[in-house]
Amino acid sequence: MTAPSAAPTVTAAALPAATAPWAAGPTAGPGFDDEVRVLLRSRLILVHLLALLCVGLLQVLSWSTPNNNPLFRPDQGNPWLLAPPFAECLGGAVVLWLRPGLTLRALRGWEFVHFATLVAFFGWLRYVMLAHTAWLTPDPQITVGFYGLATLPLFTTTIVAYGVLVPNTRRRSLSAVAAIAAVPFLAAAAAAWTTPGLRDDLVPLLVQAAALLAFPAAIAVFAAARVSALQRRAFEAERRAERVGQYALKRKLGEGGMGEVWLAEHALLKRPCAVKFVRPEAAAHPAAAARFEREVRAVTGLSHANTVRVYDYGRADDGSFYLVMEYLDGPTLEALVRDAGPLPPGRAVYLLRQLCGALAEAHAAGLVHRDLKPGNVIVAALGGERDVAKLLDFGLVQDLSADPDARLTRAGTVMGTPAYMSPEQAAGEADVDARSDVYSLGAVAFFALAGRPPFQAKGLGQLLAAHRAEPAPPLADVRADVPADLAAVVARCLAKPPAERHGSAAELGQALAACACAGWSPDRAAGAG
Repeated sequence: MTAPSAAPTVTAAALPAATAPWAAGPTAGPGFDDEVRVLLRSRLILVHLLALLCVGLLQVLSWSTPNNNPLFRPDQGNPWLLAPPFAECLGGAVVLWLRPGLTLRALRGWEFVHFATLVAFFGWLRYVMLAHTAWLTPDPQITVGFYGLATLPLFTTTIVAYGVLVPNTRRRSLSAVAAIAAVPFLAAAAAAWTTPGLRDDLVPLLVQAAALLAFPAAIAVFAAARVSALQRRAFEAERRAERVGQYALKRKLGEGGMGEVWLAEHALLKRPCAVKFVRPEAAAHPAAAARFEREVRAVTGLSHANTVRVYDYGRADDGSFYLVMEYLDGPTLEALVRDAGPLPPGRAVYLLRQLCGALAEAHAAGLVHRDLKPGNVIVAALGGERDVAKLLDFGLVQDLSADPDARLTRAGTVMGTPAYMSPEQAAGEADVDARSDVYSLGAVAFFALAGRPPFQAKGLGQLLAAHRAEPAPPLADVRADVPADLAAVVARCLAKPPAERHGSAAELGQALAACACAGWSPDRAAGAG
């Protein structure tokens, strides 16, 4: 299908909006978590061994030069100072090696203990060097600067090792790196607090630390996010095994909260198509499975040229449902407006009339779409004709012809996309009719003409409240060149009481056709680029 849509969807057990982006990070389910667990264990063993080597070398250094390093002089310090971190590194490596079945949660615990031990020790070492050891030298002011600089590589190495070696999400790596980077600042501040002679040097020490830690911290967070993304892609490619049924998978087109969409090709017909998956953990939920079957039945029963065509459906080896649809070459309406700006009124009417035709057929069959939004409209090129509107994602469809006891919706559940849902949807009403889709299509028309939805509240609650109670802003206030007759049609679509809207998609299509700017044609669309 096409580029991902940024519009959020609020649903109870809905199918994914195939074009909505997934949040970054390893959250692909139990199979992916197990892969992360295996990788994390091996990386933690490596990290423990590397830290063990470094701590061991420091211990050898302290023993070999006891008279030249005041920190390790037996009468000033402790020759076994490095024993605790050495024991933690050695013990951690042994436990991790002998217990391959540790859970991901347990491994995260070992990760925390290991890095907390090292960073706490390095922080204490920095504090002692600045607050005590430097003042044992003939020129403490020079030594303070030297020790301040000499202790920072311990932290930069730890930060880079954490970001590069430990598999993490961007958020976890950012939090951990920030915590590690804060320790040298706290150590310097503590040293200045306990040593009055150091207070004049505190600001230079902090600036020095900031200058040397900023770049390694950025590299660590970037590396963690990048490695996580690459690991995720490799897992998905392996899981899909490049083929499902008779369809060879080519590349991913988009992702949603509960699945993903791939470009595929039929093995015999060599016909390109889009395969929509519902993840196994989502497909295992009875409501999600029922909703998937509802989408299949709803779409296969429709034949309008502006409704996406469904070729096949089934269940993959990993347990996920899949739906095979026609591949549409073109952007979503959302992407088109985002990249090219608001549409000319005539072109917007041309596309909207096609959507009215698709909805009219669905409504006549007793189906209400309930998730109309720019991300669910493809502006495709088909059969040599451009600007062919295709309506997607009937995953939230409501069958008004079904037995009320068998319907998949319930009162009090908000289902749909908040920026485009009708007041009755925003109120969580269980049964909505075709006039709800008319409202949502009016909101889509507003977006196509103004470049934004009718309401732009910051929070979800405010947005739902605006749809329920606030009058939609006049199009003329947002875009002055929209013809008055077209603005009036859109305004009627966005009326709060359903009775004041156009009574059906067919009626809305007739109103759009009566607008003076309704002369847009495919030839003009080609000229518009």
